[in-house]
Amino acid sequence: MYYIGVDLGTSACKFLLVDEAGQVCRELTREYPLSMPKTGWSEQDPALWWQACLSGIPALLEGFDAARVQGMGIGGQMHGLVALDGEGQVLRPAILWNDGRTAEQTEYLNTVIGKKELSRLTGNIAFAGFTAPKLLWMREQEPELFGRIAKILLPKDYLVWKLTGCFSTDYSDASGMLLLDVEHKCWSEEMCRICGVKPEWLAELHESWQEVSCLQPQAARALGLPEGVKVCAGAGDNAAAAIGTGTVGEGRCNISLGTSGTIFISRERFGVDEANGLHTFAHADGGWHLMGCMLSAASCNKWWMDEILKVSAADYPAEQAPIAREKLGRNSVYFLPYLMGERSPINDTNARGTLIGMSMNTTRADITQAVLEGVAFAIRDSFEAARSAGAVIPRSGLCGGGAKSPLWGTILANVLGIPLDLPVTEQGPGYGGALLAMVCCGRFASVREAADTLVHVSRTIQPDPELTARYEERYQKFRRIYPACKELFGALAD
Repeated sequence: MYYIGVDLGTSACKFLLVDEAGQVCRELTREYPLSMPKTGWSEQDPALWWQACLSGIPALLEGFDAARVQGMGIGGQMHGLVALDGEGQVLRPAILWNDGRTAEQTEYLNTVIGKKELSRLTGNIAFAGFTAPKLLWMREQEPELFGRIAKILLPKDYLVWKLTGCFSTDYSDASGMLLLDVEHKCWSEEMCRICGVKPEWLAELHESWQEVSCLQPQAARALGLPEGVKVCAGAGDNAAAAIGTGTVGEGRCNISLGTSGTIFISRERFGVDEANGLHTFAHADGGWHLMGCMLSAASCNKWWMDEILKVSAADYPAEQAPIAREKLGRNSVYFLPYLMGERSPINDTNARGTLIGMSMNTTRADITQAVLEGVAFAIRDSFEAARSAGAVIPRSGLCGGGAKSPLWGTILANVLGIPLDLPVTEQGPGYGGALLAMVCCGRFASVREAADTLVHVSRTIQPDPELTARYEERYQKFRRIYPACKELFGALAD
């Protein structure tokens, strides 16, 4: 039997065909554009996601017996606001997770409603990328469209609706809306009142592995699949990636170097970061997790390579080749990776990317190295916030596009000072989606059983004590740069 895992990302949708032994039989990608109509804005047409499915899934199945596909699971970009009218038409382009337009609404929620009250109601404070501030922005700036809303969905739930005809979501993805009572896993009536959200707008809640429905006939025909294929609720991309890397149960950690960067710590019990630097969300295994999210991770390297150096993705390794091991921890250039503002742990939409420490001796390779190190240092910021919240992190998994760079993995392992385990299957969210589909279809009794059985480590990056010490000194300097620039960032934004 086969299972389809989908990773609905910001720049592309990735599809995996996985057999019951956990082997990836085929994988492919369909890319689509991102719209940034104003500085700090980030939007996408949901039709692009469905078009990617209509093209990608039939291609994925070529040469395979589609009748043997039993289930589908989707891991998707979180927080995006997809607003539908009563006819099921999209009212406006989806406002994405890395959109920074909601600074005023976020400030209102955190100061007028108050961080303490938000944490009591939802387990989290407001961040600009969350869905609730987007709804407040839409109510204030686009009242006519807001008045026509009949349903609000998250990106992956839009695909589930197109597949099944059902309006559903899962607890992990819903946790990032700031409308869910995360501890009790139910919609918060008070937060809905604050944001002007009607209860009938909200999707039905599920655990990630639970079946939403089978494919509706029209979708099955379009995709070349039988109508009996089960579609599970799926998960937010980080929770799905955690499943795909075996980060389940108590105290496991995974770091993702994707478009965004995350540090994800699984927990069996609900608990809030009292400093409000990290998110407390439900996990796709039925528990909870702490998560720190930086808005620009591998996208920083992509920006530097594509937009500034004008090199192709195939040339990325060549750009990193001059960065010899003896240069690590000795670079005089620092980079703040806040190209889209920042979430964890500083929660500052005004923060911007910054290069500092350059001289006439600075080389192209020095700046490339600074970009990689700046992302690693920013992940360290969330790592320290997690440790301050009581998390013990002796080692971590590592996944995402950035994990394919041996140099970047070495830098990160030594900046954090812990071993990093790379999984055999690198497609974290898509593979996690496939594992959730297996549980949905009864292949495994639990998410934990599926992960323990099928997820294996391909190699481990060990930190070097001397290099870790050098990076410790550099990190202590790095962490002084943002506080020195914070007031200036605000003035520049004004």
